[in-house]
Amino acid sequence: MKKIALFIPLFFSSLLFGESQIYMGTSYGYSNVSTKYANSTVEETYSEDTVRIKAGYGQREAYAVEFSMEYIESQPKKYAFDISVIKAFDWGIYVNPYIKAGFGAGILDNRENEDKSLTYGSFNLGTGLFIPMGKHFDFELAYEYKNRSYQKVNELDGTESRTSHVNMFYSGINVRF
Repeated sequence: MKKIALFIPLFFSSLLFGESQIYMGTSYGYSNVSTKYANSTVEETYSEDTVRIKAGYGQREAYAVEFSMEYIESQPKKYAFDISVIKAFDWGIYVNPYIKAGFGAGILDNRENEDKSLTYGSFNLGTGLFIPMGKHFDFELAYEYKNRSYQKVNELDGTESRTSHVNMFYSGINVRF
């Protein structure tokens, strides 16, 4: 087991080491959210707008690790931090398709309503395209699915646990150094 624990970081670091670049970017996304409460059959559906800033390390044509911060415009507002591993493909066409998987954490900011803020965790899967615009810039079009699980709160104050399924489409620009 110890050998496997040492092998995994070495494997990913060797994939990322050759000709890798640091990149930074921003994106805007539109989400369709479906939330289900634990003790109810009612399912709530609504939309959210998301602004994301991100930084990553890797290759546009191979592997990358990406860190992102999100501001989610909803009622109440949400803030999130995500970490993702990206596998891009270089098929010799103008665009580089990719898949990604990751996890994140966030906070549901209820302070405006004098309620307690809730935290949540998420599991993320996505796919998209990097469209190169020269050596240092690329445009990104993508779809991402997030499964959010909110913290359980004492049911005496009227709140309960819930989960959300988020389908997000977004576009953005990346600058590579």
